[in-house]
Parts: sequence; structure tokens; C-alpha cells
Amino acid sequence: MQVAEYSRYDGLGLAKLIRNKEVSADEVYEAAVRVIDQTNPEINAVIHRFDGGVSGDGEAPFTGVPFLVKDLGMHVAGEPISSGSRLFAGTVSQADSTLIVRYKQAGLRLIGKTNTPELGLTTTTEPVLHGPTKNPLNRGFSTGGSSGGAAAAVASGMVPMAHASDGGGSIRIPASCCGLVGLKPTRARVPLGPDGLEGWGGLSTTHAVTRSVRDSAALLDISCGEEPGAPYFAPSEARSFLLTSARDPEPLRIGTCRTSFAGGDAIAEIQSILDATAQTAIELGHCIDERTPLIDAQAFKDSHGILAISQVAATIEEKLAQLGRPLAEGDVERVTFGNYQSGHAYTGAQYAWAQNQVRRHGLALARYFEDFDVLMTPTMACLPPRLGELDMMTEDLPTYVELLYKMIGFTALFNDTGLPGISLPLGVSDAGLPVGIQFVAPMGGEGLLLSLAGQFERAGLFVGSAFVTGNMDN
Repeated sequence: MQVAEYSRYDGLGLAKLIRNKEVSADEVYEAAVRVIDQTNPEINAVIHRFDGGVSGDGEAPFTGVPFLVKDLGMHVAGEPISSGSRLFAGTVSQADSTLIVRYKQAGLRLIGKTNTPELGLTTTTEPVLHGPTKNPLNRGFSTGGSSGGAAAAVASGMVPMAHASDGGGSIRIPASCCGLVGLKPTRARVPLGPDGLEGWGGLSTTHAVTRSVRDSAALLDISCGEEPGAPYFAPSEARSFLLTSARDPEPLRIGTCRTSFAGGDAIAEIQSILDATAQTAIELGHCIDERTPLIDAQAFKDSHGILAISQVAATIEEKLAQLGRPLAEGDVERVTFGNYQSGHAYTGAQYAWAQNQVRRHGLALARYFEDFDVLMTPTMACLPPRLGELDMMTEDLPTYVELLYKMIGFTALFNDTGLPGISLPLGVSDAGLPVGIQFVAPMGGEGLLLSLAGQFERAGLFVGSAFVTGNMDN
């Protein structure tokens, strides 16, 4: 199989070729390896390769389709997992995570690990351990994070889709930066165990970045489902996500919001793309009304920070206990070390306050969705930053935090509250950088989001790296 042919297909398209014996699984794997060999030395998206790939079931929906796993949170037995950190380097997974088992059962051929910032802590992918991942669309710019390696791998054609995770926007932000589809599912829709049955105290979940809507939907079909011992579970779905994504939704009431929940509006260029998307939605038969959910910006930033930073400190403490030593200079990057210190300084009362605050935000959003079916926002308030702008070794923390909240100000609220959100590649900046637009639904509403996403895709509205070549029938 030639590289040019391989790169034209999405995951389901490749699976159908293999199933119909038009090409072998090994030929598809070899094409993926050639793309990685040609592209990765410059992009630095893949930081570890599995020898020969880890093959799944031979009669499953994604049999033989190459797939990459983010080097954070998901364990592949016998393979290293560094979490982008020098402290964790050398760790080898002893058993497969539940989701990895489901990936194998679906036939995916796991071929390696993708780069991530240290412990997934920031919205760019430039760890000291593995070095920066470059945006394939403009190599001077960030891919976003923390699933930046995954997004770069998909956008550059190494694989049609890749595993990703999201604790504050880490699926949706890289999807926006690289022109992809990025769905963050409802909390607990996809399993995180058995090592850790929830991520960041419920803030983080896991899924994928893809070039086609149908791949995202089909991956969710094979991934979702309750996990024994998990502290909660997502509302059940009566219909396949893949089938739902293929049908246009009924006319929707869509609320739009251009003011970040962290305070401040998106830049004018992004607001223009939001307005154009709203007009397109009207032309597709939906009703649009601009209304911002009532969220206190400072309370949002404080509560999200306390919850995320406390979990980071706990993760580091657990690793240090295994090593039997205190944290040493050079173990972690400067921002991570600051988070570790802050996590120890927070009181139990502050953590409880933060939990109570995000519950109040959840209630505010529930009331918002009494009037609307979907909320539409920019994915980010700014364009992708240049490499080096968001430096986790910085001593200028205020500037770092300001840029961080420009990037997560529209996304992290839905990690706090557990609602599903999807970033779609619906715009391009004057400088040629992709711009994502985010759609959010009530708890359990991934089907609605995928149906709406499919409608936009079928209307030919995706731009950037998204899968638009017409091979979705294959």
C-alpha cells in the first residue's frame, strides 16, 4: 500500500479495505511505519514504537487499523510509560488498562506512544524529557496539549486517529490547533481503570482525536461501557454512536458564547469564525441565541486549579512512595514543582470548597440547558501559541497562567462539570492556523454532538487536517 493511498482513508475506511482483502493488515501497518519514519524525526509526535505493533482481534470493527496511545494514563503491558516526566521515566506497565483491552478487542493495531507534556499539565507539548512536538501545519507553532503528540500524528497522516485524554481541554485544544475532530466524552463514559478508576478526581476523561466524525463515533462505541469498581457511570445510550452520527439532528436551540469562563472575550479573528459558524447553523435549520452561562470567572479558575493541582501533588507523592525517596532537583519541571508545593499547601477545607463550587457550576449549566439543546463557543480564546511561549520551566508564572487560561477558558469548565464537548475544525486564521469551534451538550449528550458534527462534516464545512477526501464510503 502506497503512503499517499494510506493517508487518504480514515480508520473505518482502512478497516473495510482490510476486511474486503483489497489490502492486507501488514501492508497497512508498513505504510503507517513509512509515514512515521519519514515524518516523525521533524514533528516528534511518536516517542516510543511497539515492535511489530500490538495486534487485536481479527474479526472486529477496526481490525488491522494502526493506532497510537498517548503516553499518559493508559497502560500497555510490557511497554514503557513515562507520562512525559523524568520522574516517571523507566516505568514499565505490568498489565493492560481496561480501555487498551477494549481497543485490542476492536482489532486496533497499537503501534506506539505519543508525546505529552509532563503529567499532562499544560496546553502545549514540549516536555524536557522528550522535547517539543511541532505542529505539522506550521512547525513554529504548538500542537496544543496535553494530547499534542496524538494530534500531530493524526494531522501529519501517521495514523487516521489516536488515543487522547482531557483534564482541562487536552483533547479539544490539540484538535483545534491541528484541525481535527476532538470529542471529550461525558464523565465515566470511557473506562480509566483498573489502576486509577477516575482521572484527576473526575476532571479527566479519555477518548481520541480523529480526522472523521464517524471514526470518533465508532471508537466511542467500542470504548464505552461501565467498568467494575468505577465510582460512577455515564447515562446509557439506546443507539450506536456511529449510527447517530450518520443522521442529521432535528432543528436545535443553540446558545452561543464568546466570553471565556475565565474572563475576557476571544480575539476578534476567532469571534468572526464563531459568527460565521452561527450563520451556517441557521442555514442548516437551527435556532441561534447568544447567551452566556452564569459562571463566576474567579471561582471557576480557583476551583479548577485547586482540584487539578491537588491531584498532581497526589500523583507525585504516590510515585515518590514507590521510589522510597523525596523529590529531587531535576525530577520535574519548574511549573510541576510549583504545583507539587501548592498541592501540599491547600487545606481539606479548600478542596471541599472547590468541589462544592464545581457542583454549583454544574447546576448553572443544567439550568442553561433548560433553554438550549447545545452550547457553542470558541475552543480557545487565542490562536495556537508559538513553541516556547508556554514554557513549564519558566520563572514568569503570571504570564504563563494568563496564556494557559486563554487556552482552557472555554474548555475546563466542562471537565469540572463532566459534560461532553467536541471541537470541530470550522475555521482558519489569517495566518493559516486552524481554529476550532466547541459544541457542548448536557450530561450524556455525545450522540447529539456527533449528530451535529456529522451534519457539519457532510455539508463540507471542515477545514485544516480533518478527513474530507471523500473516501468515507470505503
